[in-house]
Amino acid sequence: MKVLGFIAVFALALVAIVVLVGQLGWLRGPEPSDLGVQQGRLKAPSLSPNSVSSQADLYPGHPQQSYARITPLRFQDTPDQAMQRLVKVLQTQERTVLLQQTPDYVYAQSQSALLKFTDDVEFWLERPTGVIQVRSASRLGRSDLGVNRARVESIRAQFEKN
Repeated sequence: MKVLGFIAVFALALVAIVVLVGQLGWLRGPEPSDLGVQQGRLKAPSLSPNSVSSQADLYPGHPQQSYARITPLRFQDTPDQAMQRLVKVLQTQERTVLLQQTPDYVYAQSQSALLKFTDDVEFWLERPTGVIQVRSASRLGRSDLGVNRARVESIRAQFEKN
C-alpha cells in the first residue's frame, strides 16, 4: 500500500510541476522568425502532424502534405471587407492575440488554456485567386491532436456566418 501511495503522490506532484511550468510560459516555444508571405507562399507545414495549411499542395513531397491540407477561406464580399470580417472573428477567439495586421496579412498567436502551448496562426489575402490562405501550426510537440484544424474550422464557421 505504501508503494501505491508513493506512486500517487509522485504522479500528482509531476502533474502539478508540468502545469506550473506551463503557467510560467516555459512551454510556449520559440517564436518563428520565418513567418509571413515569402514568394507568394506562407511557410510550409510542419514536419510533424501539428499544423494545417491551405497551401500544403504547394509543397509536393512534403511528409505532412496530406495531413496538413485544409481549404482556404472563401468570401463573396470585397477583399477588404473579408479581411475586416476575419479580424473581427479573430478578436473574439479566446486566448488569441493579433500581433500583425496589414490589408493582406494577419498574424495571431493562440495559447492553450492550461499549459500555455502557443500556436502561430497566419492568414494571407491572395487577391489574384480571391481567397484567404491560412496556416496554423504548433510550436512544440509532435502532434497537436487536431487542435489547429479545429481552430481553423471554427474560425471558418464564424467567418462564413458573419
